Amino acid sequence: MSDHSGRHPVQPIAVVGGGPVGLAAAIALASTGENVTLVARKVPYVDNRTTALLGKSIDFLDDIGVWRLCADKSAALKVMRLIDDTGRLVRAPEVRFSCEEIGRAAFGYNIENRLLIAALEQRASECASLTRIDDDAAGIIPGDAAVNVIAKGGQQLNARLVVGCDGRHSLCREAADIAVERRDLGQTALTFNVSHTRPHRDTSTEFHTPSGPCVFVPLPDQRCSVVWVSRPDEAARLSALGDAELGRAAERQAHSILGAMSVEGARFTFPLSIERPARLAAKRIVLAGEAAHVIPPIGAQGLNMGLRDASDLAELVAECLALGGDPGSDDVLAGYQRSRGADIASRTFAIDLANRSLISDFLPVQPARAIGLGLIGSIGPLRRLAMREGLSPSWRNNLLRMM
Repeated sequence: MSDHSGRHPVQPIAVVGGGPVGLAAAIALASTGENVTLVARKVPYVDNRTTALLGKSIDFLDDIGVWRLCADKSAALKVMRLIDDTGRLVRAPEVRFSCEEIGRAAFGYNIENRLLIAALEQRASECASLTRIDDDAAGIIPGDAAVNVIAKGGQQLNARLVVGCDGRHSLCREAADIAVERRDLGQTALTFNVSHTRPHRDTSTEFHTPSGPCVFVPLPDQRCSVVWVSRPDEAARLSALGDAELGRAAERQAHSILGAMSVEGARFTFPLSIERPARLAAKRIVLAGEAAHVIPPIGAQGLNMGLRDASDLAELVAECLALGGDPGSDDVLAGYQRSRGADIASRTFAIDLANRSLISDFLPVQPARAIGLGLIGSIGPLRRLAMREGLSPSWRNNLLRMM
C-alpha cells in the first residue's frame, strides 16, 4: 500500500455514506470527542418506506440524542402475529408474541425512514466535532498510515479509519479488496403504506404465503406500512394496480382484519438478495450497513443490524482512543470483525432458513416448519427466548463483555 498522508493533514475518522447507518455512525463516533468527517451528499429523502426499530436500536438512538427528535412520529409495536396463509395441507398454528410477556413496554417502534433521516440530520448538525463534506466519494485509496478519501468535487482528506456506509455497491469495500458473495432469491418486495378503517392496536401481523411473507406494520393513527414479498411477476402486477385496486388486494391479503384499506403515496419494488462480504474490515476500512450485509426484509433485521454495526464500532473506537490508540489499527479492525461477524452470520442464516422453509415445495420441510413454529408458540420459555433473541442476541452481549 502507498501512503498518501503527506498530501493532506491526517484526521482520525471519516464516514462515507449519508444513509441512516452512516449518519448514526458519524454521530456516535463524534460523541467520542474526536473529530469525524462525514462524506455524503445531502439529498431530499422522498421514499415513504418505513423501518421497525427494535429494542437495542431505540436504546442506541436514544443514547446519541436522536430518538427524542422523532419518537412522537413513530408507532409502538406491542404484539407480533405470525399467520400461516400458505393454504397447504400442513400449516403452522398462529404464533403470537406480546411484549408484556418479557416485561417490555414495546418490542420497538415503526417510523417512516424520511422522518428518521430528518432526525439524524438534525442531530448531526448539532455535533461540534462532526464536519461534513457535502459530496459523494469518488475515490478511496488505502495507505499504510491513513486512507485517502477523494470527493467528486475534488476535495480530499486523509483518515486513520474510514467507515464504509456506502451501500451494497460500496466503493469502500472495493477499495479494501473485500470480495462479496451475492445470491438472488428470485423474490421481489413491494412496499407501500395504507390507511385502514379498523385500529391496528399496536399489532404487527405477518401473513406467510407460498411466495413469501406479507407484513402489516403499525404506523401512527389507523395506518400501516406494508411489505409484500412475492414472485417478481406477481410483484410487478400488484405494483401496476391503481390505488383502489391495490388497496382492495391488500385488504384481501390481510383477510380484512384491518377493514377497508386506502393506499397512501407511492409504492416501491426491489428484488431480494443476500450479500455476504468475505470480511468486514481491512486496510483501515470497516464496513457497516448494507456495505456489510444485505438480507431480505424479514424479521425487521436489516437496519437494526446496521445500527448495531454503528454502536459496536463506536464502543471499540472509544476504548481505543481512551488508551491513546490508533482507531484504524489492526486491533480495532479485528475487534470489529469479532463483535459483528457472528451476529451478522447468525442473523443472515436464520432469515435465509426461515425464508427457504416458507417458500419450499419440498414436502418434508413443511411439517418441520409447522412443528417448529408450533413449539415456539405453545412453550412459554421457548417463546420468551425467541422474543429476547429477536431483540438482541444474548451471546453477543456476553461476547462484548469479554472483549
